[in-house]
This record gives sequence, structure tokens and C-alpha cells, in this order.
Amino acid sequence: MSCCCKARESLTCDQVPAAIGPYSVAVSSGSLIFVSGQLGLDKETGLMVEGGIQAQTRQALTHMKAILEGAGSSMQDVLKTTVFLMDMGQFAEMNAVYAEFFTENFPARSAIQVSALPKGGIVEIEAIALAPHKHDDDCCCQED
Repeated sequence: MSCCCKARESLTCDQVPAAIGPYSVAVSSGSLIFVSGQLGLDKETGLMVEGGIQAQTRQALTHMKAILEGAGSSMQDVLKTTVFLMDMGQFAEMNAVYAEFFTENFPARSAIQVSALPKGGIVEIEAIALAPHKHDDDCCCQED
């Protein structure tokens, strides 16, 4: 008997740019959703949005929000984020936009300065969030 809590599902979202490599935009397994790093890409052009760190942060988090909502989750369900920055000197500007998306019950977070990001991005953000709990039957997660 298979258990819904052990299933692995690759998630898609037509509101965000397609993955730019052999990976999923997100994967759900058990009670968790793992959202791949989101860049400040414009879905239509495939190019970085203009406006610097704040515009790219806003775009990346808007993509994350769409992915999570498409999976039945939300930004309030985010447990942990990792922020990759090209320049740690832009942390405060990134953080100001980040605070628009996370207003209470904040997730854990790491911020790391990196030497390069895909497509020339200046910020990339990934997340781990709670997935909605679904059962195929009332006892799928109980021990036999």
C-alpha cells in the first residue's frame, strides 16, 4: 500500500518562467514543498526585470507566491528561505521588499553572497514550505 505522505510530485506553474534546466520549479513530498531558486525573470521575455535589486526581489517572490498558491500553500506556510545575493551591500534593499511578502510569523532564513547567478541575476530566492495535507483515505499515514 502506498502512502500519500511518501509520494513525490514535481510541481508546475504556468504563471512563472519555465525551469531553465533539468529541474522542477518545485517538488512536493509529504508535508513539504521545496521551491527551486526563483530569479527576477520576466515570464514573457525571459529577461531580468529592470529596476535593480528591489525589482528582481519582488519578481522572484511574486513567482514563489504563485508556485505556492498553485500547490495549495501560501507564503504564510514558508518555513525556510535561502537568499542568494550578488552583493551583500544590497541586503537592506532586498530585505525591504522581502518584508512586504513576509509580515509576521517569519520563516527562518539564510542570506549568502555568491559570485554569479543564472541569467545575470542579482538575487535568487528558494524556499521550503508546508504543503496542504491530503489523504487518499483516513488511515494512509497510520502504522499498520
